[in-house]
Amino acid sequence: MKDITHTLCVHVNHERVEREVPVRMHLVDFLREELDLTGSHLGCEHGVCGACQVEVNGEVVRGCLTLAIATQGQQVHTIEGLSESGELKALQDAFLTHNAFQCGYCSAGMLLTARHIVHHHPDATRDEIRDLISGNYCRCTGYQAIVDAIESVLVQQRTGQAQGAHA
Repeated sequence: MKDITHTLCVHVNHERVEREVPVRMHLVDFLREELDLTGSHLGCEHGVCGACQVEVNGEVVRGCLTLAIATQGQQVHTIEGLSESGELKALQDAFLTHNAFQCGYCSAGMLLTARHIVHHHPDATRDEIRDLISGNYCRCTGYQAIVDAIESVLVQQRTGQAQGAHA
């Protein structure tokens, strides 16, 4: 039996994209398979690990739970687009400084969550940061380095030293 398809028209990283896609295709698969944007990963495929996160209209969503067709006419931003724009520079630098990158599998989702924290929780405490990243799994770092990195950007932002942390 042939998959039912639909024409998807969406803006991905500020570029208009139009593709014929199966109606059951998930957003993360569309990005990876159709657009070769492989920064977001498929981890658990149940919306638990956060490796597949992308932004849709400024909201962080799980790409493994979101059907591609649900983004019809929407603005989608991936880790690649946000990295190229320089929006993540302060966070990327902090993750490198604090050794918060190891294998890299969780990095895209973790950076998107960190960006959300910087934008929406600028006064977050260490405990609040831990709580806010709890939807992202990392098997390598033990989370301490990630919390340190995010906290350092928040401190820099509060003192006016952070560049690339604001969108």
